[in-house]
Amino acid sequence: RPRRRCLLHSGPMAKVYFYYSAMNAGKSTTLLQSSYNYHERGMRTLLFIPSIDTRSGGRIKSRIGLEAEAMALQADEDLFAHVKAAHAAQPVACVLIDEAQFLTRKQVEQLTEIADQLRIPVLCYGLRTEFQAQLFPGSAALLALADNLIELKTICHCGRKATMNLRVGPDGRGVKEGAQVEIGGNDRYVAMCRRHFKEALA
Repeated sequence: RPRRRCLLHSGPMAKVYFYYSAMNAGKSTTLLQSSYNYHERGMRTLLFIPSIDTRSGGRIKSRIGLEAEAMALQADEDLFAHVKAAHAAQPVACVLIDEAQFLTRKQVEQLTEIADQLRIPVLCYGLRTEFQAQLFPGSAALLALADNLIELKTICHCGRKATMNLRVGPDGRGVKEGAQVEIGGNDRYVAMCRRHFKEALA
């Protein structure tokens, strides 16, 4: 029986896609819409979110109210083995991962095996840099290994494209130091252009 070509990401070989942005660019909304497009055509998707994001409760949630069940990933989880087993039980058309900046380098390498060996497209959504303008390990690995890099745009308060993520304290002022990972939403992070990011930390 001929295999069905993969919706939107079809081709002779599956690819790994990295959709990256600053905070509040609608990454989760875009992910959920992509998954819905597959389901609408009777195709199965697998959704994952790193367990370090404790806000999720095992669900991917968007700021506009959309949400869906997802598997919470541990740092030592073998993504390739999990998807291979799931695909053998019932064909998987696409793998989608939210907050992909929290993946390990090894997990990103496993995603490339899902695309290359299982021929299942992988769509990753995440931040490129943290509050000190350094790459997250997962983002660095995806920038190096993904087939397609797609920027999702959002804007700074000045109207220019926002590329930086400013961490703010309780007083609303920019924070320069701290742990790389500190889970939070609009109360802790503000998307800014580079100029206003630097001014906020001056």
